[in-house]
Amino acid sequence: MTKPNYVFTRDYHDNNRINLQHYLWTELFGYHIHPSIPTSNPNLRIADVGTGTGIWLTDLSRRLPSTVSLDGLDISFSALPPKEYLPSNMTLHSYDILSEPPDHLRGVYDIVHVRNFSFVIMDSEAEKVIGNVLELLKPGGYIQWAEVDALSYRIDKIHPDCKDDAHKELMRLGRAMDDRTTPHWVSDIPHYFQHAGLQDVQTDVKEAPPYMAVAKHECNLVVPEMIAHTTQNSAQSERISQLIPEVVEETHGGAYWAFTRLTVVGRKGSG
Repeated sequence: MTKPNYVFTRDYHDNNRINLQHYLWTELFGYHIHPSIPTSNPNLRIADVGTGTGIWLTDLSRRLPSTVSLDGLDISFSALPPKEYLPSNMTLHSYDILSEPPDHLRGVYDIVHVRNFSFVIMDSEAEKVIGNVLELLKPGGYIQWAEVDALSYRIDKIHPDCKDDAHKELMRLGRAMDDRTTPHWVSDIPHYFQHAGLQDVQTDVKEAPPYMAVAKHECNLVVPEMIAHTTQNSAQSERISQLIPEVVEETHGGAYWAFTRLTVVGRKGSG
């Protein structure tokens, strides 16, 4: 059976997860746009690929002049607020990241932002998808791609005796249900950028301090719950539902999922 393009549920639970992740992400990294990317041009055109709830663009809009064009690109806009609530300089364009961009979006952006596609893109698709996104950039434009490195998964604990059995089983079940939850391509983003000829490639790697990592962990607990709701395996779904309260109890006891996060930037050549 063909897997859906989106692993999660596209409902208010998912929207809350996306919005909370945004604020935690910007708190951890300390910026919306990487400091190496110039933003002084009042006529910038910026794209947010996979805009979701639009939270990155709407939060960014109050930090840049209203003359900047903010474009949200996605295959669905059901997670966004009504268009009347969006900034006046924000426009939506239908675009599937798995496809080549349409002509009217090709080579027009000064900055392209991509975040949290690790559970959407298969390893076999990564190089092609990154190539598709780079087609959005104008010569001299910048891309900023941010992801969780799912393969960095570990369980951090206050002390070695903290219980973590439910954490381990829940992660095992979630990964077994969809292989997109174990992407290998994320750590290779800098390689893909360099192979595509991007210049000034930089990688910003962050580890969250424990107080923030716990908040991120609890946000991530929504993920297996949503996967359980979308699976047709009733036994696995029931077991996940049983495990989540146990994981919460173990978290209160001092154990949590921890992941490395990275932001990679690069500039398209002017030639």
